[in-house]
Amino acid sequence: MPASALSIPAALLCLSLLQGAPALAQHVGILLQNSPLAGFQYYGGKILWEEMRAGDRLALIREPDNPHDPRAIRVEWRGHKLGYLPRAENRLVALAMDQGTPVSGRIAALTDHPNPWKRLRIDVLLGL
Repeated sequence: MPASALSIPAALLCLSLLQGAPALAQHVGILLQNSPLAGFQYYGGKILWEEMRAGDRLALIREPDNPHDPRAIRVEWRGHKLGYLPRAENRLVALAMDQGTPVSGRIAALTDHPNPWKRLRIDVLLGL
């Protein structure tokens, strides 16, 4: 079961409130979810590991034309692709991004774990 800070109804309520107040959305960060990073072992995470820190900003980039997942959201750190939000956990974030709601990300935790799904956790925030 995905770890999520808000229930789906609460997240949808936040989306609707922020959609009507874009200025507020730019100044308030509401934790939407906390997720592992999918694909850590395939992208830049292993190379950049020593430089990354908890709290670092992450760029979330919508990829609606992704052939594997129409709700795909790429995760980048300082312009380097690290992976993706997990497919099972990206529905609300994709919806928010598709509606023009500002969404941001940050590194929540880094753990030196042999399982790549447990190495990096991401906070996804509504707002910037």
